[in-house]
Amino acid sequence: MSDQIFPALISFVVVSILSPLLIAVLRKLKLIQPIRKELPSDHQLKKGTPLMFGIILFVGIIVSILFSPTPLMYFLSITYILFSFVGFLDDFWKASRQDPGGVSGKTKLIFQFFFTGTLLFYVINELGVDTSINIYKNISLNLPMALYVIVITLFVVGSANAINFTDGLDGLLGVVAIPTYFFFFMVSDRAEVQIFCLIMIGCLLGFLIYNIYPAKAFMGDTGSLAIGGSLSFLAVIEKVEILIPILFFIYFAEQLSVILQVSSFKLTHKRIFRMTPIHYHFGLKYGWSETTIVSVFGFISWFCTFICLAYWRFLLNP
Repeated sequence: MSDQIFPALISFVVVSILSPLLIAVLRKLKLIQPIRKELPSDHQLKKGTPLMFGIILFVGIIVSILFSPTPLMYFLSITYILFSFVGFLDDFWKASRQDPGGVSGKTKLIFQFFFTGTLLFYVINELGVDTSINIYKNISLNLPMALYVIVITLFVVGSANAINFTDGLDGLLGVVAIPTYFFFFMVSDRAEVQIFCLIMIGCLLGFLIYNIYPAKAFMGDTGSLAIGGSLSFLAVIEKVEILIPILFFIYFAEQLSVILQVSSFKLTHKRIFRMTPIHYHFGLKYGWSETTIVSVFGFISWFCTFICLAYWRFLLNP
């Protein structure tokens, strides 16, 4: 156990120490967050906050490879890097051009689908992950290869973007993602997965020192898409796809709120929520503070994690 905790502690310390330096560099390079005009007035005050702070989480990738240079760890690290690359392109466009729109959604999706397909090919052919979906103990749904690839590709890309939507308030994604990484740490019997998850938790705890309200810097898509990609592929590797609707409840709620809002407005010219993703709705309609929303969403994420742990322990694990 100490062999797993030590890398996490190193990650926490290094992220905590290097973060002020990175924030200063981002500020000096004027890589700051452009604020959308439609966001609430309290968010307009955040104009000038450094963006792309998610770069600091690469400390975890370096530490992971140093402590466990195995094919699986390389895969997890490459997955994180590829999705982070897509987020970096978007963040750099936003910050350098001060354009809140960033890179087009179509461009980002093309990259994500290509990376996901390539990574999934490796997962199946090199890591030996089968094309079944576990449902209950030794009962599983066996899918044809082509159907499995299509379903899982859509799942990974959709989940990564859902997790990306969650990064909208100070500290929100970090607080919500820690329980999800903790779940994969608990259910995995692979040392690499356990180390990777603990290291990411350590990084996020160090990151949150500077990202909780009032945030000194924003994670950006550089971090949020990378977290989304890594968590989604962890679900595939650990064969717990059946639990994702509960485990990713917060992420999917954020994404679903956007889909419902857009669909409703197109069909009826009426909005269901005051603003989406849904975390904005609670502030505008009920007057919740950012810290309250983050705390409630974090509690829900932990609650869903323990529900999934119970299901895995008694109903899924053979």
